[in-house]
Amino acid sequence: QGKVPDTANPSMPIQICPAPPPLFRRIGLAIGYWEPMALTDVTRSPGCMVNLGFSLPAFGKTAQGTAKKDEKQVNGAFYHVHWYKYPLTYWLNIITSLGCLEGGDLDIAYLSEIDPTWTDSSLTTILNPEAVIFANPIAQGACAADAIASAFNMPIDALFWCAGSQGSMYPFNGWVSNESSPLQSSLLVSERMAFKLHRQGMIMETIGKNNAVCNEYPSPILPKERWRYQMVNMYPDSGQCHPFGHSVTRWETGKNPPNTKKNFGYLMWRKRNCVFL
Repeated sequence: QGKVPDTANPSMPIQICPAPPPLFRRIGLAIGYWEPMALTDVTRSPGCMVNLGFSLPAFGKTAQGTAKKDEKQVNGAFYHVHWYKYPLTYWLNIITSLGCLEGGDLDIAYLSEIDPTWTDSSLTTILNPEAVIFANPIAQGACAADAIASAFNMPIDALFWCAGSQGSMYPFNGWVSNESSPLQSSLLVSERMAFKLHRQGMIMETIGKNNAVCNEYPSPILPKERWRYQMVNMYPDSGQCHPFGHSVTRWETGKNPPNTKKNFGYLMWRKRNCVFL
């Protein structure tokens, strides 16, 4: 958990959950813990597997990442993101209960290079049609509150269109406008990818409430307060993980030298609530 406040947990330690016949009910202990569940690569070079240390030559220069400043002095950039399944808790046998077990091996779960919605903003609206509602100064101005909250406490889930100090969660693609820091942009597209996978039903959510803790649920809206990030490549930030939307200014010193290729890797932490049998 670190220094950041924890999310809500069930008020009752003992929970009674549904079970298949002939038991119909099972009794267990409600627990909540932060688990490292994914790794992300963020790169401007298609096929560059930052956390694995090699490149996939098949992608060539397809959808090459960019960074530019036009005559209006507005910075823009494009990044690819790779999402790895990373069930470290399972590998270490820390949690062995069937009610909380999430097994598997290290696997490449998502490559943005093969997703046309990641490079085409018009196609992206298929996944986030509500983005047009928040594309105005009033909605974006409200993100200042989310930035302050994520800097000192936890992000505000009600402001789901905001990515705290990183900017706007919309659109769900690799284009970043007004880039002020490659680290900030790399975090923004990682957070967008987490939101995108939630929207596509590829990541399930757990709820820290009585009875609801028994199951997992689809969550088309990203529960920001239940996610944190930690830089692992190219220069690890071993101090602690940070809430989604947390500003990079407190830890980015020395982690973005001018001679790098702007490739970054992050470990994604998620709060999980379940019933231990």
